[in-house]
Amino acid sequence: MKKTSTYEIEESAQPPFFRSPLWDIIQFIILLAVLGWLAGRSASNIGYNWQWYRIPQFLFTETDTGIIAGPLIKGLFITLQISSISLVFAFFIGLITAILRLSDSFVARSLATIYLEVSRNTPLLIQIFFIYFVLGPTLGLERLPSAILALSLFEGAYTSEIFRSGIQSVPQGQIEAGKTLGLTSFGIYRHIIVPQAVRTILPPLSSQAISLVKDSALVSTIAIYDLTMQAQALISETYLTFEIWFTVAVIYLAITVILSLGVGFMEKRLKLP
Repeated sequence: MKKTSTYEIEESAQPPFFRSPLWDIIQFIILLAVLGWLAGRSASNIGYNWQWYRIPQFLFTETDTGIIAGPLIKGLFITLQISSISLVFAFFIGLITAILRLSDSFVARSLATIYLEVSRNTPLLIQIFFIYFVLGPTLGLERLPSAILALSLFEGAYTSEIFRSGIQSVPQGQIEAGKTLGLTSFGIYRHIIVPQAVRTILPPLSSQAISLVKDSALVSTIAIYDLTMQAQALISETYLTFEIWFTVAVIYLAITVILSLGVGFMEKRLKLP
């Protein structure tokens, strides 16, 4: 007979509304309202003159030919481009590193361990500078490829541990059964390990993807006009410090909320019966 934990009993006792994504969105809106009220009180105390009416032009501009993207939206496209490409590479790097860590080869395990220790124990900003200023001239890398490489290697080190824990969660008996059936190592990973590990690693991988989007703001330090760099340029021109940074914060929060909702939907689809 399956035992039911106290947490499961308390969760099942809650009304369905309080366990739905809509309730999370409402709480998020309430939090934004409270933060906005606090910001307004602080700005009024220092005599700040809010100019929110100037913000829409930095998002979209209407011309005779139609609506064109403003600086912040252009920066958002660069941020999404860097984040999406880096995320794909980070997943591949993480999976390969996890396999090397679990291999029987001493050289493979050593190389994977050195990579993990260096990546996880040095700041991402230092890695971006090293790849762009040191490896970039040697390998002929421009700003964008350097930023993507730095983010991929940095996030790949963390995703590798997620993949490794997911691989180790698969019962060893199933792997032995795959070997008995004559499956190759690639076939075992493809048909046995990965399909089962996905259910385990999806939540932490989603958190890592959200972290990658936020970490991508550091690429502005090498003069890539992503969302953060565009905001800094606009602030230096308009002095709309609070309005622009609040707008950028809302854009980043919208991205992370959308990612969280998407992953929550995938978790329900992949949930075991």
